[in-house]
Amino acid sequence: MAKILIETYGCTLNQADSEVMASLLSSSGHEVSTEPSHAYSYDIVVLNTCTVKTPTEQKILDRVKKLSKMGARLIVAGCLATASPEKILALAPEASIVSLQNIDLIDEAVSAVINGKSVRIDERRRLDKLQFFQPNGSVIAKIPIGEGCLGNCTFCETKFARGPLNSFSPELVLRAVKLSIEKGAKEIELTSQDTGAYGVDRKTDLVNLLESIVQLDGDFKLRLGMLNPEHLARLIDGLVEVYRSDKMYKFIHIPVQSGSDSVLKAMRRNYTVDEFIAYVKELRSKIKGISIETDIIVGFPTETRSDFEKTLELLNEARPEVTNVSKFGARPHAEASKLKQLDNMEIKERSVEASRLVRSIQYESRRKHVGELQEVLITEQNPGSSVGRNSSYLSVAFPGKKLGLGSRAMARITGNTYSTLLAELA
Repeated sequence: MAKILIETYGCTLNQADSEVMASLLSSSGHEVSTEPSHAYSYDIVVLNTCTVKTPTEQKILDRVKKLSKMGARLIVAGCLATASPEKILALAPEASIVSLQNIDLIDEAVSAVINGKSVRIDERRRLDKLQFFQPNGSVIAKIPIGEGCLGNCTFCETKFARGPLNSFSPELVLRAVKLSIEKGAKEIELTSQDTGAYGVDRKTDLVNLLESIVQLDGDFKLRLGMLNPEHLARLIDGLVEVYRSDKMYKFIHIPVQSGSDSVLKAMRRNYTVDEFIAYVKELRSKIKGISIETDIIVGFPTETRSDFEKTLELLNEARPEVTNVSKFGARPHAEASKLKQLDNMEIKERSVEASRLVRSIQYESRRKHVGELQEVLITEQNPGSSVGRNSSYLSVAFPGKKLGLGSRAMARITGNTYSTLLAELA
C-alpha cells in the first residue's frame, strides 16, 4: 500500500473527480490525502489537471517539471492529461497518464507505478463515475451530475478533453446525495461542465433532477453549478418553481461571456445579449433574493473596443453579484486560436477596466445588506474567522469567531468588502 497525495487544479468538477479517485484508492487500502502538503513525504503524487486557461496550464507544467526533478513518482490525470498528454511527457517522460474517462482505473495506474512501471490509460469511453462515489464526510459534498456538453464554443478546450454530453444516472445522483447527507454534508454542490444540459441524452432534464433532490429528507442546502444561458429558454419556468424550496440556495451561475452579439456569434454561443438580460430580469422578479454569477472573457480575437464597451454596459445593466473576469488566451484545440490575436497589452488593459467595474458593482450589491439579519450556514473555518453562506449563497464572515462547521448562525451584517459580507452574531 502507498501514501498518495492528490493535487487538484481547476473547477468544482475537477474537485469532484479527485474525490472519486480518493475514494477508490482509499477503498484499496492506500493512505490518501487531498490537502496541500509536501509532495516529498508521499510515495506517489497524482496531479488532477485543468486546461481552461493558459496561466493555469503553465502553473501545472511548472509543477510537473519540479516534481519530475525531485524524483517523485507521478501520475497525471484530468483535462490537460487528456487534451495534451505530450506536453506532460515532454517534461516528465516517466510520468503515468490517466485520462478523464478512465479515473476508475486510477488504482491500476498506482499499482503499475508501485511496481516501477509507467502506464498510459487514455481510452475514450463513456463512464458513469458516480457508481464509484463515496462521501468523504465533509460539510460540503461536491457531486458531479455529468460531464461533456452540447456546445461547441470556439474559445473552449474543455469540450475536447471531456467530450460529448454524458449525463450520469439520476438514480446514482440521488444515491450520492443521500449518502453525503447521511455522512453529515450540509451543503450539496451539483457540478458539471454545463448543468443545464443535464438529461438531454437520457430523456429527462435538470428540473426533474432538482425536484427529486429537494424532496429528500435531511437538513441541507443545494447549490446548482454553472448553467449556460441557452438552456434557460426551456428550463426557466421549472427552475423558478423548484427554487421555491427552502433547500435551494437562491443562486444561479449563468456565464454570458460578452455583451456584444457579434462576439457571442463568433464564440458560437447560442443566445443574444437581449435574451440574457431578459433571463436575468425574470429570475430577479420571480425568485426573491436570488444572486447571479456570470463570467466574461475580455480580448476575444474579434472583440473591438466597441464590443468591449458593450460588455461594460451589460454588466452595469445586469449587475451580477459575482462576475469572473478572464483574459482570452488561445488554447491549442480551440477554433479561436487560429484567429488573429489581439495585442496582449490591450487585453490586459481591458481586463483591468472590467475588473474595476466588477468590484464596484459587487461592493454596492453587498453594501445594501448592511443592517440585515440573515441565517448563515457555516462551511469554513479560518484562523481568524468563521465563514458561511447565506440563503443567496453570498459569503458571510464572522471575524474573531470560531463556529462549528455545518452549524447555522443568525448574523447581523455590519459591513462588507466587494466579495464578502461581514457579520456579528445576532
